[in-house]
Amino acid sequence: MYKTYQKPIINAFPDVKVSEPKISIFVLFLVKILSKFYLFSLIGFAKIVLHDDKILFDVFKRALNKESRCIIAFRHPDGREPQILTYLFLFRLKKLAAKQKIKLKRRAHAIFVYGYEVVRWGGALARFFMPNMGALPIHHTKMDSKGMERLYNAIYEGPYPLALAPEGQVSYSTDFVPRLENGVVRIGFQAASHMEQNDNGCPLEILPLSFHFRFSRSGKSAMFKLLKRVEKLCKLHNENRKLSFEERLNKCREYILRINEARYAIQTDSSLSFNERLEKTVETALVTSERMLGIESEGDFFARLYKVRHLCWDRIFLPDEENLDKTVRVKRSVLDLKAGEAWHIARHQELADFGWYFKHPLPNENTPLHQKVEYVQNLFDFANRTMGGALSNRANIPPSKVIIKMGSPINLTERLTQYKSDKRETINTTLSDLEKAYINCIEEVNKKESN
Repeated sequence: MYKTYQKPIINAFPDVKVSEPKISIFVLFLVKILSKFYLFSLIGFAKIVLHDDKILFDVFKRALNKESRCIIAFRHPDGREPQILTYLFLFRLKKLAAKQKIKLKRRAHAIFVYGYEVVRWGGALARFFMPNMGALPIHHTKMDSKGMERLYNAIYEGPYPLALAPEGQVSYSTDFVPRLENGVVRIGFQAASHMEQNDNGCPLEILPLSFHFRFSRSGKSAMFKLLKRVEKLCKLHNENRKLSFEERLNKCREYILRINEARYAIQTDSSLSFNERLEKTVETALVTSERMLGIESEGDFFARLYKVRHLCWDRIFLPDEENLDKTVRVKRSVLDLKAGEAWHIARHQELADFGWYFKHPLPNENTPLHQKVEYVQNLFDFANRTMGGALSNRANIPPSKVIIKMGSPINLTERLTQYKSDKRETINTTLSDLEKAYINCIEEVNKKESN
């Protein structure tokens, strides 16, 4: 008997349904049991160190006492930040605050905001734990009135701070701030304005929070192992033996870039810098994904990137197909093929996503170890995305220390007068102040750690 069709490797699925966000005592109990094991899988034996911890304790004290509302604007350079903060807030913050004679009214917690796509690629555990810990899903690319209503209610009602990453997604860089989206500031001002109009009486503040990873000799050793892995992927491990660290990195990234240029039929132009050539490759990758989806290149780079990402996920997890098992065979096969096509289209988007950030100068022998490690991790990711990988395939070297640095809170309520007279300018100024706070955190941590 002949087969009438070829079943694709990737199938279409019914869209992911998660329960309404709530804080489940039972789930928090499970998290308490599992969190140390999970955290170990992320950061190994790394020590979590707080800089300017009193700022954090005072912010939580005011929020838990309902004397203020707070948005924790945390940097997202690595991907592990929400998990680290969840563990810190739930299981360590109250005791650490008590050591400084700051009494918190209840267990500390924060309500994290995440993109809907996270529960699609995050698997069953993410779908179970995230909504049951109060985390709020939101769409990046389309109107989501229900999601926004949840978000604003979390701010109005408190008492837990809302936690957002103003970078919008993982930025792959600890010591640089590549970009900030204005959503956190815009949401903050709208909430502060609403609270003032309703005589809430609580000020609303944004707390800048910055992450910094540091490595020991074992991290250095792991870095060189990862670099050798990249060299083997590029078949350069024999040629690179006698080269300096910087030259080894340069040969690998040049090889990977040339592979991508050939893939997209881009003529290599040696008169251009690496970054200029990479920008052409990134733009071509994104245009390729748009062309394959049959959509126009409209809006700025990240609006286009998010649109492609969501369209691909919507073809894999079908929002309007709840009874796929009962779908007519021919129709089901076409949906599966479109899902497979979407997965392949998303490989171009993943390369464009990472490539936009991969612009930092090559480290040399005198570069601080944490910057070297980060660059090698990113170099591996450059190869990984070229081969069809995603963030989930990223190789993160366990740090010896995770430093969390707080900046001074930005009181949005005090800026409402300026906001009412010129919304755009006030949002831009506040966003600039937030960026300056991050840069100050980076400079202060680097200065303190180098002494």
